[in-house]
Amino acid sequence: MSYRDTITDLLTKSASIASRYFGKVSYSIKPGDNNQVLTKADLEIGDHIVTALQKMYPSHNIIDEESGVIDNGSEYTWVVDPIDGTGNFAVGLPLYGIIIGLLHKNIPVAGGVSLPFFDETYYGEKGQGAYRNGQIAKVSINHKLSESLIAYGLDSHKDDPEFTRHEMVILEQLVNNIQNLRSSNSVYDAMMVASGKFGGYINQSMRIWDVVGPQIIIEEAGGTVTNIEGKPIDYKNHMKKIQDHFTFLSASNILHSQLLEVMKAKV
Repeated sequence: MSYRDTITDLLTKSASIASRYFGKVSYSIKPGDNNQVLTKADLEIGDHIVTALQKMYPSHNIIDEESGVIDNGSEYTWVVDPIDGTGNFAVGLPLYGIIIGLLHKNIPVAGGVSLPFFDETYYGEKGQGAYRNGQIAKVSINHKLSESLIAYGLDSHKDDPEFTRHEMVILEQLVNNIQNLRSSNSVYDAMMVASGKFGGYINQSMRIWDVVGPQIIIEEAGGTVTNIEGKPIDYKNHMKKIQDHFTFLSASNILHSQLLEVMKAKV
């Protein structure tokens, strides 16, 4: 069964909602985490996607960043981020996206991302390839890390300043081994990997709704996605992991091994 039409149709409608609010919406900071921003658009998009999924797949589970968990005991779990990069979206920066992912027995099997400002929709399904606006998407063919743009998403950790110092050491090592550094700290960076513009994307402060959709898209575009240690991302007991932090290391196969060596030098 293909989920392509379901995901791309939901993303198209969601993108129109996001575009309607973009540049003219107020926002609030979520209690307890200065990195998390909420707007009316997040809530409306989340409600649209969750309501539609419940109608189409009433037996499936759903994890949505804003509305939480719907656990039906299914082998299938939809994982939704209504707006990834809400901080950018809220102040009128176009580097944000909408993410829908699907897990089957703890494995990402389908995913889609909309970048509304750029009128781009990405889709990937296990064994079926990855696509950008209907055209095949492929990761970078560059074999040299020193000639590649790499993105690194960075959040503040005021409750753990030592972690921030640790990331600064990693960034120093990284910048000295790549062409240059980029960062929107959103799914935009991941899709630039899937489309071959960026050589890789690294983030150590992600949640489950940030990773499932982008992972399958990048993998189907020919890339490799692991945690920061080079191990498979662990989705076991995923219904109980909505508060867990995930690390994300993505790149083409060749650049991934090179990035991993750089990261291991300082992790």
